[in-house]
Amino acid sequence: MAKLIKKRETLLFAIIVVMIVVFSTRAADFATPDNLAGIFNDTAILIILALAQMTVILTKSIDLSVAANLAFTGMAIAMMNAAFPGLPLIVLILAAVVIGAALGTINGFLVWRLEIPPIVVTLGTLTIYRGMAFVLSGGAWVNAHQMTPIFLAVPRTPILGLPVLSWVAIIIVALMYMLLRYSQFGRSAYATGGNPTAAVYAGIDTGRTKFLAFVLSGALAGLSSYLWVSRYAVAYVDIANGFELDSVAACVIGGISIAGGVGSVAGTVLGALFLGVIKNALPVIGISPFTQMAISGTVIILAVAFNARRERNRGRIILRDRAAAEIRTEAAA
Repeated sequence: MAKLIKKRETLLFAIIVVMIVVFSTRAADFATPDNLAGIFNDTAILIILALAQMTVILTKSIDLSVAANLAFTGMAIAMMNAAFPGLPLIVLILAAVVIGAALGTINGFLVWRLEIPPIVVTLGTLTIYRGMAFVLSGGAWVNAHQMTPIFLAVPRTPILGLPVLSWVAIIIVALMYMLLRYSQFGRSAYATGGNPTAAVYAGIDTGRTKFLAFVLSGALAGLSSYLWVSRYAVAYVDIANGFELDSVAACVIGGISIAGGVGSVAGTVLGALFLGVIKNALPVIGISPFTQMAISGTVIILAVAFNARRERNRGRIILRDRAAAEIRTEAAA
């Protein structure tokens, strides 16, 4: 029980529960099942993007272009749907995933083969992909009346009390958990971020692992693009603007180490839900948008500080255990 209490995910879950209880004292309907389901649905796309970001961060990289990828891909499939309304929905969704993965491949190639720092690569492609969305659309919007009814309806369709959008997020969470916990890629991702030198000696191609992480991140951003455009029934150049920072924040709050190699899917999901609860609650209780930004920024800084302290403590424990082992060895000799 004590070990469970000390876990980051358990603490974060408890904080979220306390937040919901506190906010419900200000807004009576806040803690109702329907409203909580709505909060989860509102956070579903952020959860998917945060898992995409987590995969990259685990390899000691970062992807600042996920939201720009979403914007370009969303514009592309919205325009495809408007121009070719007879295309089956599954074709459009697959096209979104492929386009997103292709943009992720560009990031991965530049990081892997040209060895450019990930933050530099993705900061550049962030601007490029946004620019590509503008060039593709000519700055115009694609509105609801230009999209087909089935394109718009699917994410909103309820199944067992939850919209399809929420179920997609749940499925992605389950798949990412399996991938990172049980696959060779998952083990390689943790090893690449945790100790790259040891990973190389273990036969892991760290560059290729980072490349695959960027491809996966791009594919998830592509899937998110369809979910975003269809849910909000509009596509324009600045959709999801700032979501790249939200995805990083969700990871950091959830205990993902920016230094790589540390973190869990559960932590990332809880980090995204933490932000989702805050963003839904603060307007309800009358907090201004500028104060909301300040609160969110403060939470992120505190989470980074908490992570840094935890990693320092872990390092001290390792050194302490090593020193104790050396003392025992000398005593035995």
